[in-house]
Amino acid sequence: MSALLANLTRIKDASYLRKWLVLGTLIGIVAGLGAIAFITAVELASRFFLEFLGGYHPPAPVGEGNSLGSAGFARPWAIPLVVGLGGLISGIIVFRFAPEAEGHGTDAAIEAVHRDPRGIRARVSVVKIIASAVTIGSGGSAGREGPTAQISAGFGSLLARRLNLSPTDARIAVTVGIGAGIGAIFRAPLGGAVLGAEILYREDIEADALLPSMVASIIGFSIFGAVEGFTPIFGFLRGNHFDNPVQLLYYALLGLAAGGVGLVYSKTFYGITNLTHRVPGSRMIKPAVAGLMVGGIGLIFPETLGTGYGWVQRGMNGSLPDIALWVILLLPFIKILATSLSIGSGGSGGIFGPGMVIGGFLGLGLWRVLESVAGGLPAGPAPFMVVGMIACFGAVSHAYLALMLMVAEMTGSLALLPPAMVALGLAALVVGDVTMYRSQLLNRAESPSHRFRFQAPLLAMVPVNTVMSNPRLLIPATASPHEAIALLDDRHLPGAPVVDADNRFVGAVQKRRLVEALAEDDLQELRPLIHEEWPTVVNDDHLDVVIDHLTSLGVNWACVIDPHHTVIGIVGMSDLIRGYRDALSGSLKRLGGVGSQTTLIEETVGDASPLLGKTTDDCGWPHGTVPLSLARGPHLIFLSSDTTLEVGDVVSLIAATKHGHEIRASLLGREPEPDLEEDP
Repeated sequence: MSALLANLTRIKDASYLRKWLVLGTLIGIVAGLGAIAFITAVELASRFFLEFLGGYHPPAPVGEGNSLGSAGFARPWAIPLVVGLGGLISGIIVFRFAPEAEGHGTDAAIEAVHRDPRGIRARVSVVKIIASAVTIGSGGSAGREGPTAQISAGFGSLLARRLNLSPTDARIAVTVGIGAGIGAIFRAPLGGAVLGAEILYREDIEADALLPSMVASIIGFSIFGAVEGFTPIFGFLRGNHFDNPVQLLYYALLGLAAGGVGLVYSKTFYGITNLTHRVPGSRMIKPAVAGLMVGGIGLIFPETLGTGYGWVQRGMNGSLPDIALWVILLLPFIKILATSLSIGSGGSGGIFGPGMVIGGFLGLGLWRVLESVAGGLPAGPAPFMVVGMIACFGAVSHAYLALMLMVAEMTGSLALLPPAMVALGLAALVVGDVTMYRSQLLNRAESPSHRFRFQAPLLAMVPVNTVMSNPRLLIPATASPHEAIALLDDRHLPGAPVVDADNRFVGAVQKRRLVEALAEDDLQELRPLIHEEWPTVVNDDHLDVVIDHLTSLGVNWACVIDPHHTVIGIVGMSDLIRGYRDALSGSLKRLGGVGSQTTLIEETVGDASPLLGKTTDDCGWPHGTVPLSLARGPHLIFLSSDTTLEVGDVVSLIAATKHGHEIRASLLGREPEPDLEEDP
């Protein structure tokens, strides 16, 4: 086990592709196994609570048995008691062992990505599985995606801690876990992969997580499907095609309605959540009281019990003609109320699945209304239900692309994407900035993990080796805590790196921690007090990487190490400020020589260019030219004085218009084509 951990620890320094092929595979394996464990737990809980105690068997969709379910309730009086009992058990488990497992789970995982990707406790995943299985299996209105997302996100967090991943890689690991868990449980690997990267923001996407998410999601889906089957949840909806542009008007109406219902969902859910928190009483009891209410609602509207996927399936198959229109029209709002009570009261489960069920019922109701007053509709309600699912929760989750892909995978058809795009676009306009995920941020500029890169972009231009200082003290790992304190006192330092006999970095110690530990126990060894996860950077990293480490771990300095992990320097906040000031001053000086008649030049370095192999300082640019950056393959490099030009580099510069032709010719190694000439 220790050898495996050592090998995995080395993978963190590997290339992006190699690293995430390995880590993504590991996260995907856990996502698949976690999804299997969870759906098995839900099935067992459902058999015991709803079927054995309650005498009721809910319908199941095609991908989960294709059952029509019970014709009615064998013991109606037992249903509220069963749902209430499930709420009680769930509340006790959650608030006794892991209070952070309360609610729908996905929000907690999003919060972890933004704030503390290393901080998801391992026990949360176990508690989430049990509590959510009991909630859903007893008839509580909740989805499966939150628990599975938290299981694999928790494993990503564990990897970040055990392998000491960088802050950036730790965030990617948790993000990948979110997508892989959801993709596995919904049998939607592509949609799940995109969802993990898209759900973090309302108007942005975490592009670095896409490739690892795809690796993890397909692994998780394959493992889950090998046990549970690969049939889409709602089967293959063949014959439901979009071939009449006039129908776009109906789908546009559906989109507007879906946006309105999405707003009601969000407002009601968080309204009941806030109300529950204000109501006095034990937090363990509140889910039980809410469960009694949901059970009572379920006696009148059985479609609201459990996930509701089986009822959506029956609606798609046209087997609900016996349900009155007014009931169909009420179902989205009743499902909203039941979900808000089940989860908002402190129960455990997801809000994603119920959101799609709400959209499906909405599409069914609108199709039934339009069928009686308009022509040119699809022959059955399935297309409206599919588009309703996409538009309703896609808009209020701000995961537009992911929802379109997921629902297409869950129904086995891409044919309805054109009307879904129309409906989702209009629903998003109605929803605006409202979201179901409170931890969701507007974009990366608002994220604590990216904020400094956006607010202080010049940090990305300053290499660590230009600002780092020599370490004033290296403490041997063999020193005692008392000796370490004496060394720190002698140099008047609050902390210092710890190295082994070969001068390789082991971790760091802080005087405050040493003093506190010795006050409690007279320790003789330093190793238990070494902070092994202390941030390290290499000398050719840039300051944006440094500030990411420092802000993520809440420390003021980092160690600079070479490829052999030898400590070669220290970089702290004062070095960051100095480096930023120098970069800003240099940029202002460079721009000072730029006149009013300027142009932006982007040109490729040709194989006959006289500038090949020269550094930026040796290129002899005309007066007033400001080199900005170059693109080398997939990498963007900010130009510094010692950057050497290579064949194929795409160089970006600001220059006086009159020098444009000369600079282009030098870069190309020939006269530029006429269409590349500057305007007169």
